[in-house]
Amino acid sequence: MNTPIQHIQVKNLDGVTIDLMATYSNKILLLIIYNNDCLGCTGRAIPLAYKFQQEYPTIQVAGIHADFINREGTKENIKSIFTSGEVPFPIYIDERHKVYDQFEAEGTPQWLLISEKGELFRSIFGSQENAQNRLYYALESILSNE
Repeated sequence: MNTPIQHIQVKNLDGVTIDLMATYSNKILLLIIYNNDCLGCTGRAIPLAYKFQQEYPTIQVAGIHADFINREGTKENIKSIFTSGEVPFPIYIDERHKVYDQFEAEGTPQWLLISEKGELFRSIFGSQENAQNRLYYALESILSNE
């Protein structure tokens, strides 16, 4: 049995500290850890996250911008990657890439699928077709376990 994740500490775009495990308790969470400088993230993963949000309305999708030296996220540069200028799902900032480290991310994008019980169901790296297929499979699996 997996141990529930106690905390995922991030900041919202206004700089307020948020605990995602408290904010989204009892919900299936699909988190994408990404960085604006990652072309696979902005070109494939963010649009895919938006697509998942549309296709799986019972799942809460959220982005976590992992900050690295000279690659920090601000409200302005995070919003700038969206053509509308509006953020289509909640996006948070991972200062000094603490969440990235907490989940031993392989790189960006790193997807975290967390069950309603707060347990890590899957962690998947990448945005290419094979990663997308594994994500779809994981989403279908977690929904069929409800």
